[in-house]
Amino acid sequence: MTVDAAWLMFQAFAGIFGLLFGSFMNVCIARMPEDRSVVYPGSACPSCGTAIKPYDNVPVLAWLWLGGKCRACKASISPLYPLVEAMFGVLAVLLFRHVVRDIAYFDAPHLVAFVWYGWLCFAIVAMTFIDLRHKIIPDEFSIYSVPVGIGGAALLHGLGYELAPTWQQSVVGALAGGGLLLGVIGLGWLVYKREAMGMGDAKLLAAFGAWFGALPAIPAILIVGSVVGSLIGVSAALATRSSLKLAIPFGPFLGFGAIVWLFFGDNLVIRWAHLFG
Repeated sequence: MTVDAAWLMFQAFAGIFGLLFGSFMNVCIARMPEDRSVVYPGSACPSCGTAIKPYDNVPVLAWLWLGGKCRACKASISPLYPLVEAMFGVLAVLLFRHVVRDIAYFDAPHLVAFVWYGWLCFAIVAMTFIDLRHKIIPDEFSIYSVPVGIGGAALLHGLGYELAPTWQQSVVGALAGGGLLLGVIGLGWLVYKREAMGMGDAKLLAAFGAWFGALPAIPAILIVGSVVGSLIGVSAALATRSSLKLAIPFGPFLGFGAIVWLFFGDNLVIRWAHLFG
């Protein structure tokens, strides 16, 4: 097998990994807001409750060959399911290419980094769909992820992967990210006598701090998330001719900022350094 063929094969495996996690992600999106187990019982039709056979549970392809319908009751199955699977499959390939870069970096440290950052991407995508639909951010994708971020940083540095923060920087990042938004929440109560931001957002930024460290990641994630959130919020208000006080959750925009930082953080730092001299 040639080097190019091997590199393509590894990317294909990353895509399959992403598709499988995308399928599990659908379970999390559907069950976590209802405090149901994501493991038991197995996947079932949302309309008739019939258990889905393994051959009808193949990511993306199963939805296509069943024509978007349940085999048992023929009820329509939302295209959101294959969309989420395909989205994470593509994201996994892009992440693999970003972290591993080429076959010369196909080693234990970079593969562990791929899985570590893959969990973060998984959490962001699942959290985004849940927050948009239910206006909540599950603790599993926010504060419970902080130890995963800190432990992963320690493991990666132990393996010689220097691009991740040290565990000390990870701890400081988690405290800084969570503490910053807790301060915003407290200020909102003092000034406006109401909640200016949800606790879930503070816990989510703490998780991002654990993955990326405090500086310059936390300010960059906040800036990107705030700008994109403001643009979308104002556009939605103008399109619907409603009040600017729309109930649009901030979590998905923080997640978008984290994804942007993960893939383009170095370029952002360079551009901002030039911009501000």
